[in-house]
Amino acid sequence: MDRTLVLNAQLAIARGHRVEVSERIVEGGEPAVLSIVDLDTGIRYRRAEEPRGEIVRWMGRVLECTVMLGGVGAHTELAVAPDASGGTGARTALREADAAVDAAKAEADRWGGTDKAPEEPVDRIW
Repeated sequence: MDRTLVLNAQLAIARGHRVEVSERIVEGGEPAVLSIVDLDTGIRYRRAEEPRGEIVRWMGRVLECTVMLGGVGAHTELAVAPDASGGTGARTALREADAAVDAAKAEADRWGGTDKAPEEPVDRIW
């Protein structure tokens, strides 16, 4: 599943480049990007603050990069396709698993689920 990273910085990474993303899991469970390394050029983009807490590293390939210029809202939107072998943090994996369970329960409810009582067998006369 593709990930969209919105960064409060202006950085341009070409489409198709491989990147390594380091994230920190914050209190609310949402990841905060600490650094991005463009593995094809060797350029490292990182925050000035020191990392603390649980750090998750994963790799992917850039699908799209949009840099918004000027003003207060200057930022970069980066669409990244994570590698299949890339690891994710335990909290991220659990959050995605919980979302999958909720979706499966909703689908089961929509199709009737198992909450219906079984029909009584019909008496057969031979």
